[in-house]
Amino acid sequence: MSEFHSKIKTIEWVDNYSKMVDQTLVPYEFKYVNIKTGDEMFDAIKTMIVRGAPAIGVAGAHGVVLYAQELAEENLSRDEFVRALLEKADYMAGARPTAVNLMWAVKKQKEIIKNSKSDISGIVEELKENGIKLEKEDVEINKKIGDYGAEVVPRGASILTHCNAGALATVGYGTALGVVRSAFAKDPTIQVFADETRPRQQGARITTLELTMDGIPTTLITDGMCSYFMKKGMIDMVVVGADRIAANGDTANKIGTYTVAISAKYHNVPFYVAAPLSTIDTSIKTGDEIVIEERSREEVTHINGKIICAPEVNVINPGFDVTPHELITGIITEKGILRPDYRKSIADVFEKECALCTGL
Repeated sequence: MSEFHSKIKTIEWVDNYSKMVDQTLVPYEFKYVNIKTGDEMFDAIKTMIVRGAPAIGVAGAHGVVLYAQELAEENLSRDEFVRALLEKADYMAGARPTAVNLMWAVKKQKEIIKNSKSDISGIVEELKENGIKLEKEDVEINKKIGDYGAEVVPRGASILTHCNAGALATVGYGTALGVVRSAFAKDPTIQVFADETRPRQQGARITTLELTMDGIPTTLITDGMCSYFMKKGMIDMVVVGADRIAANGDTANKIGTYTVAISAKYHNVPFYVAAPLSTIDTSIKTGDEIVIEERSREEVTHINGKIICAPEVNVINPGFDVTPHELITGIITEKGILRPDYRKSIADVFEKECALCTGL
């Protein structure tokens, strides 16, 4: 296990604040920032200081704790505190609209707020304990995803990935890159092709950093090159992460993922999605219901603060696209690999989880 993912945590609760890697600076600088208020956390999520669906989820849980600590300092009755904190939690859940892990983690904290029998200080402690619990569970879940995913990686495979679904998109280890890491531990002959992932270049800036630090052979390609390498037989499989998965398996991920999936289907290259069950939103039937975040024009028009196009050009910048379920070979989760028919396999795994929770 490399120093990168064994010793560095993307986000961690320390004393009374949240400590996280500022991912807007990677790879130029590796710096931790301390987030000490709820509004600071909202902004950190919004501006992508913290990014990646699982990491955003934990950040949201920490954000609720920060708001709770702030409200606990005010002269509020318990009822006033609970009412105000639930409003703050709802606000935190809206920091980014596509990644469902944020809403999922905030909902977990809201359940504690609503169900707690403790006084104000007790509620704060319960929320803090749950935030730390979610941190620890994330790494464990990712390693399970990695182990299941490694089973479908052919020996000596060349794996294409898009965006960054690695240690820095989670608390540690990664989802799609967790699959790569687990496979590489068994077979050091595998290699990775990493899409640069415009416009924020998470593949170039972050994925290549993670993998090269782990000693995993990695080749950086531009987003438009995947079909070329698939046609030449140089890509054996695709593994990507996810920000939200509908009940039918339709998957929202970083913009450009849909393009990769179409190319993979045409060239008979297996296309896998790696994500925890918390990324699956069974409340929505299809990907048509997923809200796609629209981001600023400057992400497209500028690189490192310098404009790269005509200043007045029109720009449309969706942060995500939705890959239809019929293009997906399998969804790798901590409970195993889900296969088509996804409506059935997703419903079945959640039914089993529900039965375990209720002790049936």
